[in-house]
Amino acid sequence: MKIFIAEDETLVLKTIEFRLKKEGYETITVTDGREAKQKLETENPDLIITDIMMPYHTGLEVINFVRNNERLKHIPIIVLSAIGLEKTVLEAFELGADDFITKPFSPSELLIRIKKNLRK
Repeated sequence: MKIFIAEDETLVLKTIEFRLKKEGYETITVTDGREAKQKLETENPDLIITDIMMPYHTGLEVINFVRNNERLKHIPIIVLSAIGLEKTVLEAFELGADDFITKPFSPSELLIRIKKNLRK
């Protein structure tokens, strides 16, 4: 299984990547929204994790990009963000996010949610 991670905080990105690789997942990582959109043009992950606040394009723009792409629109998206405002959470879900986790987060909870979303 291949997990795509768009996260601009290096420590968070490395923590997620380490934990996922330990569980046997392949990872693709990017550190900004523009790179996320570019890489998703050629990659076909099984699940996408995206932060909201990233340089160049926000995670909301990445969600919108994925949901409007015929090849990608079926892929589950988990938002992982420090912005837990109801407005932001609702906007993420309205754009097509499947799950939303507020930072700080538990890597164990993230793994459970990844497995749950991959079963859908």
